[in-house]
Amino acid sequence: MVWLGGDGADPLRNAERRAEGLIEANLGAFRALDVRADLTRRRGEPFVRIETGTTVGAVPLLSPISGRLDYGLCVRPRFDWDAVGLILAAAGMRCIPALLPFPALPQSERTVPPWVLASVVLARVESLLDSQRRRFRWCSADLPAPRGTVRWDQYVQSGLAAGNPLAVPCTFPDLDDDERLLSAIRWVLIRQRGALLAQRGASIIAQRLLNDCERLLVRVSGVPPMAPSRSTRAAWDSEPMRSKLFREGVEAIGWTVDERGLAGLSDTTGLAWRLPMEQLFEAVVEAASERCARRIGAQVRVGRTEQTRMTLRWSPPGSGSLRSLAPDVLMRREGLAVVVDAKYKPHAELIARQGWDSVSASVRESHRADIHQVLAYSSTEGAARVVACLAYPVHPSLFPSLIDRGRAAMRTTIRHEGRCVDLVLLAFPLNGDLEFASKHLEVAVCEAIANGSPE
Repeated sequence: MVWLGGDGADPLRNAERRAEGLIEANLGAFRALDVRADLTRRRGEPFVRIETGTTVGAVPLLSPISGRLDYGLCVRPRFDWDAVGLILAAAGMRCIPALLPFPALPQSERTVPPWVLASVVLARVESLLDSQRRRFRWCSADLPAPRGTVRWDQYVQSGLAAGNPLAVPCTFPDLDDDERLLSAIRWVLIRQRGALLAQRGASIIAQRLLNDCERLLVRVSGVPPMAPSRSTRAAWDSEPMRSKLFREGVEAIGWTVDERGLAGLSDTTGLAWRLPMEQLFEAVVEAASERCARRIGAQVRVGRTEQTRMTLRWSPPGSGSLRSLAPDVLMRREGLAVVVDAKYKPHAELIARQGWDSVSASVRESHRADIHQVLAYSSTEGAARVVACLAYPVHPSLFPSLIDRGRAAMRTTIRHEGRCVDLVLLAFPLNGDLEFASKHLEVAVCEAIANGSPE
């Protein structure tokens, strides 16, 4: 709840206008973080009520009074930052924060750890290296045959006169890597490595990023590190035919040069960013499923790369509503199909704590929709046995009690006209232990098959 205060003859009305102005001026920023802002009242006083979604991040906000970016909004995760770092590391950096096209944040937000920016910078630098274009540059060398422009006067004086006619001094264009860009990349990587070294003892994700940083440093080991000058950066910015990867990579270099941090990590200003937690949760469930599939001898397909999408063909053509079905993960082996759908919702925790009869009607309705969705996915599989698994996140502190009560994985079997589908509700611990999570999934799938064998 935010109250902007009021003054003048009618302070409450003025406060209400300021609240309305704050909401109207920042609709784009609220939308970027999946935030809903409404004008409400408490004890007769107007307030701005901010309701967050499943996206974390930071954006600047315009002041309804000054018209300047005097405020900053930071949405933190439901789980603490260390847990988010563990999940990022476990997911293999399949989902990283995205930068937003907003001005810099005016206020510091030092609760966001340094690895958040490092994850973006390293990903962009690696893409820049992968797409690095070779370019022509002027070279000077003594060659056995003329090439380009021959410096004849020097050839006569130093070549022929010295009895070395096969040393022809030439100046010529040649394809080579952009040494200035590679030197800037190495300088950036060294700076990022220094920041991550201070965090490696306290964060697994920092150690993971540090390993990535060392790997990238090997790729640019042949050039000296050098911070790019203003003129060099301006030349990069004005270079024609720039690809998106080039632009983003150069931008990441600029953040390090300017010592800018996400949400004000440095002493200057912060960058606006967002990270959809549902995508991050889907990524770590995907990573756990891949390990599980290897152990049970199954092939795996993932929705993130469009491998699981199934088109729905309506009649007449062009009618209907939903165009396709795309579960997060499909595991298949002979006679068995496992459908896994990840839902970043607190349903597992709420049902475990309150019981099904005590949770709100909205939670029950949302949970029913999730079950119907995963069962719809499973209906497309023609294997003799199908396991439909619905994964919900739970806080690591709650997970042991679910294990003790036998509620970490709840199963039922649906049989109809000779078809058998095993439904599993899986509590997925967000502790960053991918090996444990994959075994937890494997045990749930195997128990569902064993306990739900056809009669």
